[in-house]
Amino acid sequence: MSVVFGPVSSRRFGMSLGIDLSPHAKSCNFDCVYCELKIAKKVDKISNPPSVDEIINDVSSALKVHPNIDVITLTANGEPTLYPYLKELIAKLNLIKNSAKLLILSNATGVVKPEIYDALLGLDIVKFSLDSAIEKTFRKIDRGHKELNVADIIEKMTEFKRDFKGELVLEILVVKGLNDTAQEFNALNKAINQISPNRVDISTIDRPPAYPVKGVSTDMLRELSAHIENIPYVIASAKYSGKNLDFSKDELIALLSRRPQSEIDVKNSFSSISKQNLQELLADNKIYEISVSGVKFYRTNEQ
Repeated sequence: MSVVFGPVSSRRFGMSLGIDLSPHAKSCNFDCVYCELKIAKKVDKISNPPSVDEIINDVSSALKVHPNIDVITLTANGEPTLYPYLKELIAKLNLIKNSAKLLILSNATGVVKPEIYDALLGLDIVKFSLDSAIEKTFRKIDRGHKELNVADIIEKMTEFKRDFKGELVLEILVVKGLNDTAQEFNALNKAINQISPNRVDISTIDRPPAYPVKGVSTDMLRELSAHIENIPYVIASAKYSGKNLDFSKDELIALLSRRPQSEIDVKNSFSSISKQNLQELLADNKIYEISVSGVKFYRTNEQ
């Protein structure tokens, strides 16, 4: 099973080649209410992780086929900073990445651990989640281990930004009825200005969530974003490269098991061959459709 998937057209970072650091099972120290992965017990480490050599071999092979990607993205079925050999992996990826930037998508909890903090400094782009700066709401949304405190995480993110030579992006994911108030965004604004990221992405639920929660409207996102001062922000929306991607049936199953694709994703990024393979997989009941707030998604039966 390859740990590399894609490339996919990322809404935020362009054409991305993904690396799944937890390919065998969900591994996360959060249990976010909006997670698109199936519900699983919280853990502190990735069990049975792929070796650094295995990852480097897979990435090297993928880069020969896809030499013009924008980013190589460290992600996981969960939290990628739980990967035990993160610093070694980042160092070796930097030797083979060519013109691509090295990105991680993280819930930010790793910054409180010195060894992970140090490893993250080797990246080009770090994307941290910060869904609330209020402890009570943080626990309701992200549902992390009890020892994780949002004030401590914000403090370490602030320190990290001072040390980091790359780009720091924060993402706020808005959940209806939880962090969709002026009070929440005023607290977030204070924390964001303390951290001073390069950019803030403000988004809402747009993929099937683990728990029965809902997103908010684009108008509400605009209203809430008005509370963010001094720091550039974007209301995240789909960004497509203009390239049509070829996927075999096996590649589609691997992709959809990690990241459900919307009908819009398919329309804008899939080649005619990929679309035909998708339809055949649907007919064979190897993947299926689900509608979320009026948007159709394709995903695997394993989820």
